[in-house]
Amino acid sequence: MSLRRRITAASALAVAAVAVMLGVVGYVTTRSHLISDVQQQLEQRVSPVVHGQFGGNGPDAADFRRLAELNRHCYAGGQPPTQKGGPGPSSLAGIPTQKLGGAPGQFQRVSASGVVTVVGACKAPTTKLPVTAEVRAIARAGHGQFFMSATIGGDRGEILTVGDPADHDAIEVALPLTDVDSELHGLLISYGLLVGAGILLAGVLGLAIARSALAPIERFSEQTEQVTSELERPRRLEELGPSELSRLAGSFNRTLDALERSLAAQQHLIADASHELRTPLAALRSNIQIFLEAKRLPEAEREGLQEAILAELDELTQIVSDVVELARGSSPSEHTEQIELDRVVADAVARAHRRSPGMSFEVDLEPTVVVNVADRVGRAIGNVIDNARKWSPENGVIEVSLKNGLLVVRDHGPGFGEADLPQVFERFYRADAARRMSGSGLGLAIVKQAGEAYGGSVEALNADGGGAMLRIRFGSVA
Repeated sequence: MSLRRRITAASALAVAAVAVMLGVVGYVTTRSHLISDVQQQLEQRVSPVVHGQFGGNGPDAADFRRLAELNRHCYAGGQPPTQKGGPGPSSLAGIPTQKLGGAPGQFQRVSASGVVTVVGACKAPTTKLPVTAEVRAIARAGHGQFFMSATIGGDRGEILTVGDPADHDAIEVALPLTDVDSELHGLLISYGLLVGAGILLAGVLGLAIARSALAPIERFSEQTEQVTSELERPRRLEELGPSELSRLAGSFNRTLDALERSLAAQQHLIADASHELRTPLAALRSNIQIFLEAKRLPEAEREGLQEAILAELDELTQIVSDVVELARGSSPSEHTEQIELDRVVADAVARAHRRSPGMSFEVDLEPTVVVNVADRVGRAIGNVIDNARKWSPENGVIEVSLKNGLLVVRDHGPGFGEADLPQVFERFYRADAARRMSGSGLGLAIVKQAGEAYGGSVEALNADGGGAMLRIRFGSVA
């Protein structure tokens, strides 16, 4: 799913959630108010019965006096009397026996023994109000009240049960919820239409918001595509607009800078390697051509020629190996392991001593373990010690120490020139005095790369009393 569609969907869902929540809250609140009104009406209707208010002059008091009189005659087996100037029997009987939903409501008494009597009815009613365990408990106690909803004769109604302390029974009065349900049904339809319209409007607004919000990003994408398609002509993005996009443009520009530096370094490496390989290749070609006619040469010259060819092949192999090592870069490798650095240094010193038996080595190594790439560390240490051996005088002394993860190698040769110190770790850099010696100028560059691969460091300086000193730390100690 595209980002635009996600923003549109998220906006629509957010508005829909708010609309549904408001609809539910409004529906529940309205329903609560309507039910509360019905319950207040029930309390008003049952109050004259419970409190014995038959002596009043209000309409409820008159109705209940007639209902009580009617109920008394019905219980005695007689007929209800006709009151002068008052309503007839049919009118009296019609008040309580009309279908649930009339204004007076439906009344019935529940005795402590559980006998149910419909107030004002001489014949058994077609429907009675439900009598639950709570109703019977109030009838036995003669006090208390509670509300409940029930279906009575197919109609939903709200029922109030009140204990009558005078007669020690319970009175139930019910009013229909037909009007309430009808109003709630209409309200539900209205809320449904409102939520639907809100979702539709949210979708339209979300689409407009997505287009507006993504317009700068689309322009940014077009600019980046143009820049990346023309890497041979470097360009940069304008760091303008909203802060987020300006930061993104700045980050992209820094990435381009790093990419250009990497490309430039690769080009320089290739150019320098080509330049350095040109000389041994030319010499090797010349010697091979001479060797093809070696039959005309004396035996001693042929042997010297063979040794020269092998030496040039070794030098060429060394240059190629160094270039490949540098091409790996200083980024950490996944194939790391714990390395006993003191043993690697000891092995490198032993090899150097075999090559230069007259050289003296003062070695002070403490057990040290680092996490790095074994062949990279071994190659770097070998380069450092060979560099010290190469610049040391005949039968000179090389000092090698390893303490707290820091390797220090010092020779007693001429040291570094002040102009050379800032560049000794550069690729293919060779001081003027080193150009007459074998080598490609890549040894210390490999040392720097190995040292910095895992957060380590390298440092070149001239030691007090003469000679060059190299300090190397191969990352953190394990």
